[in-house]
Amino acid sequence: MDATIIFALIVVLLVIVIISAGVKVVPQSETRVIERFGRFHSVLPAGLNFIIPFIDKPKLIYIRTNRGYTTTSIIDLREQVYDFPSQQVITRDNVTTEINALLYFQITDPKKAVYEIDNLPNAIEKLTQTSLRNVIGELELDETLTSRDTINSKLQVILDDATNKWGVKVNRVELQDITPPQSVRVAMEKQMQAERNRRAEILNAEGEKQSLILRSEGERASKINQAEATKQAEILRAEGEAQAIILNAQAEAEAIRRVAEAVAQTKTDPATYMLAMKYIDTLREMTTGKDNKTVYIPYEASSVLSSIGSIKNLFGQNQ
Repeated sequence: MDATIIFALIVVLLVIVIISAGVKVVPQSETRVIERFGRFHSVLPAGLNFIIPFIDKPKLIYIRTNRGYTTTSIIDLREQVYDFPSQQVITRDNVTTEINALLYFQITDPKKAVYEIDNLPNAIEKLTQTSLRNVIGELELDETLTSRDTINSKLQVILDDATNKWGVKVNRVELQDITPPQSVRVAMEKQMQAERNRRAEILNAEGEKQSLILRSEGERASKINQAEATKQAEILRAEGEAQAIILNAQAEAEAIRRVAEAVAQTKTDPATYMLAMKYIDTLREMTTGKDNKTVYIPYEASSVLSSIGSIKNLFGQNQ
């Protein structure tokens, strides 16, 4: 009886072990590739799955860890990121530069990821390194430092195309650090300082130029205003003189008219009268000087003075 019980317990234990070996619970976002007699059989979805114990076996694959590469049967379907160590690359202008990159990828076909490549993480790392060297080798150092987005896009296209047959989708590539040699960094700093100094000198020159332009425009406007003021003053002075001349002429014409009316009553020639008046004015100017002791009287003045005498008599009679 005791032997029968022990045998039954052993059978039950074996059944439990076999059943437990045939039950596989796969977490969400994970999967396993099952082989039957060494050949591909199926890809287990997330949830409860049953396999034939000792006949169906999960395929082991390589994964990347902080300590290196190890094997496991778990295939992670989530997006993963690989941080590659810095590597030296040579630009088109023969400058050796250290660059490290981040790679974001996702396994889309577990079967291909297992059977199309032996060590998927190592293959992705090596492919990224060689592609990065090729892309940087086509660019000069200045382009490398200023074209990160372009480099990222090129790498993403190259890697995604190359890893497509491995059942991998490369979502993006990001360059972290680009470190030129120390001598190049010193030269770049000097170049940037020189560029800053040049820009400062240009700004100062532009400021001085604008200042000179504004100053010259101010002087020009001032001279224009002065010239305009002088012009207006001359115009006003000329208009005043013209008005004075007109008024003097009108007064003289009025005087001549009155004299002519008075002379007409004496039957004397008005021209003779006017000539006599001019003689008198001229004689007055000649005799006003201190050194003028001699008076010159033209011969023709006698007839003119006789006319003045007649005019005087006329004025005396009128009074």
